[in-house]
Amino acid sequence: MIKKYANAQRIKLFTQYSILFLILTACLLGQQTLIYAGRLLNPGDGKVLENVEILIEGNTIINIGKGLKHDRSARIISLKKETVLPGLIDSHTHICLTPDYGVKPPVLYKTNSYRALEGLAAAQKALLAGFTTLRDIDNEGADMADIAVRDAIKEGLFMGPRLIVSGWAISITSGHMNLTGLRPVIDKKVQQYAIMADNKDAMIAAIRNQNKTGVDFIKIYSTGTLRHINRDNYEVLPQYDQEEVEYMVKEASRWGMDVATHAYGGKGAYDAVAGGVRSIEHGMFLDEKTLNLMVRKGTFWCPTMTVYLPEEGMNSEDKIFHEEIAKRHRETFKKAFKKGVKIAFGTDIGAMPHGDGWTELETMVNYGMSPVEALNSATEIGAELIRMEDKLGRIAPGYLADIIAVKGKPDKNIRAMQNVSFVMVNGDVVKHSK
Repeated sequence: MIKKYANAQRIKLFTQYSILFLILTACLLGQQTLIYAGRLLNPGDGKVLENVEILIEGNTIINIGKGLKHDRSARIISLKKETVLPGLIDSHTHICLTPDYGVKPPVLYKTNSYRALEGLAAAQKALLAGFTTLRDIDNEGADMADIAVRDAIKEGLFMGPRLIVSGWAISITSGHMNLTGLRPVIDKKVQQYAIMADNKDAMIAAIRNQNKTGVDFIKIYSTGTLRHINRDNYEVLPQYDQEEVEYMVKEASRWGMDVATHAYGGKGAYDAVAGGVRSIEHGMFLDEKTLNLMVRKGTFWCPTMTVYLPEEGMNSEDKIFHEEIAKRHRETFKKAFKKGVKIAFGTDIGAMPHGDGWTELETMVNYGMSPVEALNSATEIGAELIRMEDKLGRIAPGYLADIIAVKGKPDKNIRAMQNVSFVMVNGDVVKHSK
């Protein structure tokens, strides 16, 4: 009886290991997937192919055409009634932030463990909305929460988008991201939103520490924020000058990292571009001189305009303030677009509800871009910004299988992006609403 039981257990284990071996072999060889696309849109060239097939092996697109030869065991996906396009890239997110941060600062009210879970939930919402890659541009004082979420998704512990993270931002004492108004005895004990670096030694130490923790790029604050804007002339506080920016860019580059900077405009923004940053974030007050320099140097711009629009319930003074910001943002956007500045799609999501990223596409169209141009900012241009233009941003042979689909024609009406019906990230289907 004991011998029979032992044999049964061996057979059971052999069967389990055999199945596991077959699964692993299939993964190594790369299971094929064949997608039937009613309309295939690549925003980079704006061309639409009708009734075509996309053949994927593992996580890589290997062919596009009609009547493609494929394995008999290939997974078949029908998107014959949808428009298929590359997965979107949001180049400015804050997964560890929620819109109530101004009322209840998370560094005071939430543990970093809880914020990591919030970050995972936020990233998953973005993925289901069609954003297969997020450039998370500082964790807002959540320590290594963004790194943890990135790594957990990469290791397959959870479903989620591809994450490019910057960890802690770098700012100055009394500037943006530094909590103010606290009693000194309390202030010394409170975790801040960013690393405060007021001299070159501190800047270098911050960058090296960030590299050690495993960030993908560096985020700095070249200007202050809304509370640092002079409401009489709309000048904004400059925080780092050109020499300091050059110093940080050089150190980051030594470790193979780019530098992105929060900069509204004025001297702080110009010095950031002159100092060699990869991108300007927000930039509603960028002037002609700075925009021209951005074109010459190939500096990217993530405008994040929707989040600065006036909100319902604002008092009259704040409403006037935000209306002026929105007006200048729109004017700057039109100038930058006309000059040929590389505009990368970014939402600042976290300051606005997670999952609502499509609204920024609508704002860009309302401000003068065509739907295809707005989508291109969230595909090919976003991929170039994160230096993955040879892997992301297109549906083409050799590119990673980040593919989404919507009902309707987003190249004609951008509001079609409000309802994404299909999402594939890195070859894995995570959403298919039939």
